[in-house]
Amino acid sequence: MNIKKYLASIKAKTFLYLILFSVFILVILWFCQVVFLKYSYQDYQIQNMNKLASLIQHSSFVNLSNTLEEVAYENEVCAEYYANTGNVYYYNTMMNGCALGKNNPDISKTEEEFMASSKSTDTYKVINNEYEVQAFLYGIKVDTGTVFLYSTLEDVGRANNVLKGQLIYLTIVAILFAGILAYFLSRKLSEPIMDITNKARELGKKPNVKFPDYGIMEINSLAKVLDGAQNEIVKNDELRRDLMANVSHDLKTPLTMIKAYAEMVRDISYQDAKKREEHCNIIMAEVDRLNVLVNDILDLSKMQAQADDIHLEKFDLVKEIKSIIKRYEIIKETENYRFVLELPTKAMVMADQKKINQVIYNLVNNAINYTGKDKTVTIRLSKEKDAYLVEIIDTGKGIKEEEIPFIWDKYYKNEKNHQRNVVGTGLGLSIVKTILENHHFAYGVKSSKDKGTTFYFYVKKK
Repeated sequence: MNIKKYLASIKAKTFLYLILFSVFILVILWFCQVVFLKYSYQDYQIQNMNKLASLIQHSSFVNLSNTLEEVAYENEVCAEYYANTGNVYYYNTMMNGCALGKNNPDISKTEEEFMASSKSTDTYKVINNEYEVQAFLYGIKVDTGTVFLYSTLEDVGRANNVLKGQLIYLTIVAILFAGILAYFLSRKLSEPIMDITNKARELGKKPNVKFPDYGIMEINSLAKVLDGAQNEIVKNDELRRDLMANVSHDLKTPLTMIKAYAEMVRDISYQDAKKREEHCNIIMAEVDRLNVLVNDILDLSKMQAQADDIHLEKFDLVKEIKSIIKRYEIIKETENYRFVLELPTKAMVMADQKKINQVIYNLVNNAINYTGKDKTVTIRLSKEKDAYLVEIIDTGKGIKEEEIPFIWDKYYKNEKNHQRNVVGTGLGLSIVKTILENHHFAYGVKSSKDKGTTFYFYVKKK
């Protein structure tokens, strides 16, 4: 196993982070229990002594003895009362570790210093030499004398030792538990990621890769994204195959015709001027068809790569439409097509004239191929608020509603339900879509079964 690669994996990182987090928590626990416990306990003792001092100072002389006795036994302290009369009274001196009344020179000296001072209360940390433990001596001056409260700190030292021992075992158990938890959690997180990675590698190699429910919201979201990408890959692969098949067909057909008629001219009609001219005209027509196909492919590629810039200019859209329709004089005469123009006198717009010319030309070609038996195509131009609406209408069978979102794709097959293929290359609507989107012009299609189809787009007014 590559150690460096493994350490970079999410499994290793999750395991490491959980272990570090556990150690961090344990360090804080050690610090709080071992270091702060002592100071917290001492602070608690001081606050408790302050409360007891307040209680003693507010006690009357008659009740002082009872108060001291009650305080000593309930709070596990021992007390010493020096009356102004010179008498000394002790309370709870049988408490384990009490140093009052034991002739401890350090404590006696501390008591003398306090009684000689002007302080009403004070706290001293003293050493009980008999038991070698620390303790608090709290001095309180009352009207009738001075009271000393004594509280040993021996218990906290013992508690600290106990806690240290417990924390050692607790730390070992916690680290083992954290290691086990980190291992299973890291596997829980890494396995679905590895699974989705392996499945992602299969995308494009085989269809219908299934992504299960991993039970993790973020990974499920990634699975949905990859599932969408898979659908796009399948769709693009189908479009690629269709494109290759159609381009191959569209190139092969005219090339076959050119070769056949060229051979006829060479072998048969080269001596007959009329036949030779007829055959040469067919060759030229097929060459023009090839030229249109190649130009359409090049134009679409440039526009989709945004290498073909839009050059905005002011021009008359009515004049442009009439100029385009003149190109169809030959099929009007030979195929009996009828073009209905519903146009205003003038319509000045701001767009790329050459590109809008391509849009109208391709939409008219599409309408010619799909119009009904009456062979009628209507071009309507109407004035809107800030734009002109251009509509190209045929009288064909219409487009199924579920197919409308796909008609703008390159070489999308509409069940070959067009009536004829007089003009066009199969790339027309894709070119229309790209040009109008580059202009940021709205466009669309409306279709009714057996009533025809209307393609429309808006052009900005000037």
